[in-house]
Amino acid sequence: MQGANISAVTEFILIGFSSFPHLQLMFFLLFLLMYLFTLLGNLLIMATVWSERSLHTPMYLFLCALSISEILYTFAIIPRMLADLLSTNRSISYTACASQMFFSFTFGFTHSFLLTVMGYDRYVAICHPLRYNVLMSPRGCACLVAWSWAGGSVMGLLVTSAVFHLPFCSSNVIHHFFCHVPPLMKLACGDNVSTVAKGVGLVCIAALLGCGLLILLSYAFIVAAILRIPSPEGRHKAFSTCASHLTVVVVHYGFASVIYLKPKGPQSLERDTLMGITYTALTPFLSPIIFSLRNKELKEAVKKTFLSKLFLHRS
Repeated sequence: MQGANISAVTEFILIGFSSFPHLQLMFFLLFLLMYLFTLLGNLLIMATVWSERSLHTPMYLFLCALSISEILYTFAIIPRMLADLLSTNRSISYTACASQMFFSFTFGFTHSFLLTVMGYDRYVAICHPLRYNVLMSPRGCACLVAWSWAGGSVMGLLVTSAVFHLPFCSSNVIHHFFCHVPPLMKLACGDNVSTVAKGVGLVCIAALLGCGLLILLSYAFIVAAILRIPSPEGRHKAFSTCASHLTVVVVHYGFASVIYLKPKGPQSLERDTLMGITYTALTPFLSPIIFSLRNKELKEAVKKTFLSKLFLHRS
């Protein structure tokens, strides 16, 4: 009898921002500008690191990998969201929905793993400077980046397989602007839906908390090492190399905790949709700004590489 109430879902309907009909054009323009700025900011960081030989160090290699993960993460979600804001047909095929979930989780968790690796890089640079070139060799850095991408892919595959292994009921309306786990779980059928939901939640929270704790541990050692530096100038210089990374970590985990650690209970669908913007559009938008403004070496390299050439070209 249970199977009689279940129909094979071939496509889903993304409700998105249809609850705000008078604001959709404003949302489109705002999110388009944020998306373009995110792309340009990350491409500028990558181009600067590529062209400036003084930035060919592990820290900036990881920063380039982080920029790539942000570009791919936003590309998996934002273009579709922008198209839906201008369209009345918001259907997405079953396969496309599963693909979007896979890529969003893959690149999202790759971002978290890379932030953890960058914390380890700063720990080695400040706490073990004499062994830095050995511990952070080119091969070692490449392995850390590869493991971050592999870990993100595993997380994406685990979550997507668990969710789309479930059958879906006759309703195919997703109350969100992309294929996210919570709204999809509300459409799933079967006796093990709650088990899968809890399992997916625990895996995501465990991965995020694990990364967060490793970053906190790295900074505990970093702070202890910085406090042992006798001169105020030395302490300031050492901390300045961590400032941009630490700020991005706070923003990333601050918004992630709002999503994954919020108390259970009845939630407004519109509120959940608006909260989704914080980690899909706002965090990637802020990241290149933070790294460009709070990292002195990168800021000077951008001025030297691009702004000086622009002024020379004009003159």
